Amino acid sequence: MTREQFEEIAQRAFDSLPDTFKHNVENVQIVVEDYPSDDALSRTRSGKRGLLGLYQGVPLPHRGTSYGMYPVGPDKISLYQKNIESTCSTSEETERRIVEVLFHELGHYFGMNEREVREALRDFE
Repeated sequence: MTREQFEEIAQRAFDSLPDTFKHNVENVQIVVEDYPSDDALSRTRSGKRGLLGLYQGVPLPHRGTSYGMYPVGPDKISLYQKNIESTCSTSEETERRIVEVLFHELGHYFGMNEREVREALRDFE
């Protein structure tokens, strides 16, 4: 799958979010990378090929009243294309996994812990 196709799927997934969620996503950059950087790996307990996505930033519920009163760089959601593709055998499966990983990382943005994200994704399926 080309990078452009991968990014289009991620954009469609984001656009499919209910408006109540989509309109609450602020100051977040969604990027597609082949593999996680060493810095990203140091933040997790995953191996280079095991990490499918990563949220880096200040979760929405943890932003205090002073958030935004000083320059703040965007939060970042990374989707690791080569790792996602390596877990799938069809283009349909890859598309589904992109959606799952994006929604998983957005769950962290909204302040959900790993257990809560996994439960929400189970309900989503």
